[in-house]
Amino acid sequence: MDDSSSENHPIEAKAPQNFVFSGDGMEFFKIWIVNILLSIVTLGIYSAWATVRNNRYFYSHLSLDGSSFRYLAEPLMILKGRVIALAALVVYTIITQTYPLVGLVLTIALMVAIPYFVNQSLAFKLRMSSYKNIQFRFKASYGEAFMALIIWPILGVLSIGILYPMAFLKMNQYMVKNSAYGTTQFDFKATYADYGKIFLIMIGVGLIGGVLMLGVSAVLPALSPLLIAVLYFGLMIFFMVETTNLFYCKTVLGQHHFSAQLDMLGLAKVTLINAFLILITLGIYLPAAKVRMTKYKVENITLHAQGTLDNFTAAEKENVTALGDELGQAFDFGV
Repeated sequence: MDDSSSENHPIEAKAPQNFVFSGDGMEFFKIWIVNILLSIVTLGIYSAWATVRNNRYFYSHLSLDGSSFRYLAEPLMILKGRVIALAALVVYTIITQTYPLVGLVLTIALMVAIPYFVNQSLAFKLRMSSYKNIQFRFKASYGEAFMALIIWPILGVLSIGILYPMAFLKMNQYMVKNSAYGTTQFDFKATYADYGKIFLIMIGVGLIGGVLMLGVSAVLPALSPLLIAVLYFGLMIFFMVETTNLFYCKTVLGQHHFSAQLDMLGLAKVTLINAFLILITLGIYLPAAKVRMTKYKVENITLHAQGTLDNFTAAEKENVTALGDELGQAFDFGV
C-alpha cells in the first residue's frame, strides 16, 4: 500500500498565461466623449459615473485565463468622496490665501497626512478590483507609507542620487508587499542592485551621449536641440521598459510569478504614434491612445502559474471609502 500523499508531489505548472486586453479605441472614444459632455452639462456631478464607466470598460476588457477582471465601485460612493474632497480643497485654498500663517500650518499638516491618504486611496482601488469573484486588498501602516513616500525620496535627493535606486525599491516594496489577492499576499523580490544597474546604465549612456553631442554641436550647432530630445526620449523609454519589466519579473503571488517582455522599439513606436495622433487631432485621439498603450503593456505581461488559479480564498470584507482616493486627486498626490 502506497502511503505517499499528494502533498509530497510537486504542483504541476500550467502553460504561461498571457494577459489579454480586448479594448477598442473607437469604442472607448464613444464612452469617453459622452462622459465629457455629460460631466460638462451636469457641472461635474456626472464625473463620478464617468469614472466608473471608464474603469469598468478597461477592467471588463482585461482578462487572464479566460476570465475578466471587474471594477466594483458604485458612482455614489465616488461622488460622496469627491464632494467632501472638493469642499476640503476649497476651504484649504481660501484659508491659505486669507491667512497665510494658518495656511502654512495646514500645508505642513497636509504633508504629514499624505501617507494616510495614499494608503486609503490604494486600499479603495484594490478593494474595488476583483478577479474570479475574489477582491484584491491593500493594507499598509502609516509608517511604511511615510518612509516610502517621503523619507526615502528625500534621502535620494540628499545623497545626490546614490539612494535613488533604494527609493524606487522601497516604493515598489510598499505597493506590492502590502497588496493581496484574497488572503494571499504578493511579494517583491527585487534588490537595490537590480535598480542600481538601471540607473548606472542611464548615467553612463547620458554621459557618453552628452560628450558626443558636444562634439556634434561644435560642428553643427543647429542639431543640438534635436540630439538632446532624442537622447532624453531614449533614456525615458529605456527607464520605462527596464523598470516595468523588473517590477513584474520580481513580483510573486504565492507560488505564481510574473514576467514582462516590454522592449524599447515597441514602446517607442506606440509612444511616438500616440503623441503624433494626439497632436494632429488636438487631443481627440487621447482615449484611443490610452487603449493602444494599455493593449501594448498588458499583452507583454505573463503569469507563470503553478497549478490552478481557483484555489485562492476570499478575505474578510473591509469598510473602505472613496474619500482617501478623492482627497488624493483633489490635492494632486497619490501613487
